[in-house]
Order: sequence, then C-alpha cells, then structure tokens
Amino acid sequence: MNLRKIVKKAIPNQVFAKVEPYGHLGEAIIENVLFGFPTRKLKVIGVTGTAGKTTTCTLITHTLQQAGYKVGMVSTVSIDYGDGRGAQPNPTRMTSLGSLTLIKTAKQMKANGVEWLVLEISSQALSQYRTWSVPFTIVGYTNLSHDNFHYHRTFERYRTAKLMLFKQANRNRHGLRVGLVNADDENGHYFADAIAHPVTYGINKGELRASKIGLTPNGSSFVAKVGNDTYNMSTHLPGEFNVYNCLAALGICRAAGLNVAQVEQGIASLGTVTGRMNTIDEGQDFGVIVDYAPIPDAFEKVFAAIKPTVKGRIISVFGTPGRRDELKAPIQGEIAGKNSDIVILTEEDDRDQDGQRLMELCAVGAEKAGKKRGKDLLFIHKREDAVQKAIDLAGKGDMVLLLGKGEETVIITNKPGFKPTPGHIYNESTDTIRRKYNETEAARQALKNRLKR
Repeated sequence: MNLRKIVKKAIPNQVFAKVEPYGHLGEAIIENVLFGFPTRKLKVIGVTGTAGKTTTCTLITHTLQQAGYKVGMVSTVSIDYGDGRGAQPNPTRMTSLGSLTLIKTAKQMKANGVEWLVLEISSQALSQYRTWSVPFTIVGYTNLSHDNFHYHRTFERYRTAKLMLFKQANRNRHGLRVGLVNADDENGHYFADAIAHPVTYGINKGELRASKIGLTPNGSSFVAKVGNDTYNMSTHLPGEFNVYNCLAALGICRAAGLNVAQVEQGIASLGTVTGRMNTIDEGQDFGVIVDYAPIPDAFEKVFAAIKPTVKGRIISVFGTPGRRDELKAPIQGEIAGKNSDIVILTEEDDRDQDGQRLMELCAVGAEKAGKKRGKDLLFIHKREDAVQKAIDLAGKGDMVLLLGKGEETVIITNKPGFKPTPGHIYNESTDTIRRKYNETEAARQALKNRLKR
C-alpha cells in the first residue's frame, strides 16, 4: 500500500480532499528539483476543456510535424515521444500523466530532439498541481459541460480548476501568453479574461471565424478568416464539433508560427483520431461507428453529427462506469433515447459496482425519452454480446453507434470468486478483473459473424 492510501485511510475524507492537492504539489516540487525541470527546456502547448481535447491535440501535433517540427504529445489516447515511431498507446489511460511520469517523459522527449510538447490537460491534473513546473507557451480552451463532478463536486469548482491552465500560462513571461478560446461557449469569457493575449474562435462569434461550412459523413470543410489571413480548410473528421476542434488547432498552430499553407495541408492530411468517430467497414450495407463519447455533451454532438446523414434507424450501445460520475448516466440515457430508434444498455467498466444497477441508471433517462423495455430498450450486460445484438438488428441504411469505450483496451468488472484465465488480470485488493476488450475489434468480429450466416 502506498503512502497516499495510508494517509487517506488515516484521516476523514473531507480533510483528505483539502490536503491532497498539496501532497501532489510537494511531490511535483521535489521531483522537478531532482530531475532538473525538464519541461522548461521545451516549448509547451496545453489544451483543456471537457470535450475535444484529444482530437485538438492530435490535430496540432500532426500539423506541426507536417511543417517539419519535432513534436512530442501526451493525450488520453497516446504518447508520441518524437522518436520517429509515431504515437504509441498511452498505457496509463490518464488524460494528464502523474508529475513524475510527465517529468521522465519530457526528459526522454528532449533527448529525442523534441522542440514542441503538446499536452492534453485535465481539471484533476491542474487541481493536483501535476503540471506545476510546466512553462506553457500557448494554451487552448475547447468547451465546458457536465464532467468530473465525482471529483470537483460543483461546476464552479470544475471551471476554476480548468482556469488554472490559462493563469499558469499567463505567468510564463518567457512564453507567448496566447490563449485560444471558444467564443461560442458560454464560459469562454472566463478564459479570455485570464490571459494577456486571448484569441477567440467560433462559428457564431470570435476573431477566428468559420463560415461556408460543409458537413458530410466522411468529413468537413469550411473557410476561416482571422486578421488578413483566409484559410480554406478541409478535414476527414466529421461533425460540427470537429470544425471547432480544427479552429482551435488552426489558431494554436498560427500562434506557433505556421503559415496558411502549412496549416491547411497539415489539418487536411490527418486521417482519423483513434477512438473518435471511427467508421468500421466490413462490406455491410449499414454503418458502424465507434466513438469514445464519455459525457452528455459528447453524446449530443455525436447524434447531431450523425442523425442528418442516416437514412434508416439508429441503434446505440453504451453504459456508464462504476465509481465515476453517476449523475451523467440518466442524462446520457435520455439523449440516446431521444435520438435512437433502439437503445442497448451494456457494461462500461463496472469496477466493483453492480452492473445491473448501473444499466438501470441509464434506463431512467431512456424511459423518460419514451423507450420501452423489451421493445426498443434492451439490457445485455456483456459488451461483446451487446455489440453483436446491435449488428444483428441492423438493416440496410441503419447506423450502429458504439459509445463510451472508444480506443480503450480493457473492461474493468467485478465478479467475486472469479478465477482468472489467460487474457484476464485479477486485482485481489479490489476484487476486480481487467478483461481484454477492444471496441473496434469486437465490432469487426460481430460483423464477420453476421456476414458468415
């Protein structure tokens, strides 16, 4: 048992919640002193917000690399060490690494000749001072919506944590003190006020504005204007929300010194972002999309992007994780219920919680939207079976949406007394099992099973 767990057991939860961040701060200070503050030797871009961080970071990294820069990146999905191998899976699955891991990663990147480091920044990492020593050169803000309430408790505290990134960047007198801010988001003004040189972007408002937007199931196009520059943009990423992600990436790359052609070519040449709106095609006559979509806002955006393009029915598959923000479950259930013809509820990292209870939380919202159990609201706990059912139900022109897991490679579940077999990792202290699972592979296998029949 580590020291943090011992302390947490020894003192009341309310007291621990207040002192925990300062424990992290102490760790960060000591670790940076020991390793020589490696992030200070890099130019750092930080992106925060509720949704769009991973995609925006990937767009920025790819565009800078296409322009000839040596770039490292840390996102929820992947880590690019700048060593020529490209992005590798992030084994921690943490949006922001722990301070020591980040320090070691930055040191390795510097040894690889990295000039720019692109970081996806979570509210918890900011609250816990994990990025205390990072000299942010440019920062970006995507949006704010319901998320991480299991940690921050209130929206105001969540927003205050996110604002710490812009305030930290503003204190870096050796950086550009530039912050890209979504002007169409109602909380954007808080972030614009927190930095010396805000650049606002959006579709309805902002200095950097998108117009002549074209949306298709396979991508988007738009014209963006800022100052005397005009950008004719195209991307393989579908949905209006990805227009916003591209605008943020455009503005950050522009601030980093890229010209119009470099930005246009860089964003246009990115194919997909792992686990984000990924199309699965095995020759079937209906659509299958895998998307991470962990929060209500992401659900809204996925359905808004997909619904206008679907001729047939929408069949959605999702669940809600145990020991996380349970308030979002009925909200996501209602969104899916309103926008889907069939809702299939399933497991999504039950951890040590009762899987049926977690599915019932989602069902509250789906039933509120008019779905009926046994008819267009189904409960199938094992996720592989739920994916197979959705694909078996799909007909020509339909769309199957697999939401909530994205690129994740395990399902964490609880089965007391379970004897692990190869492919399972059993944690005795929490009585949980990490079962190998990949949503894309599950969808491909389900499609192959159907096509064989």
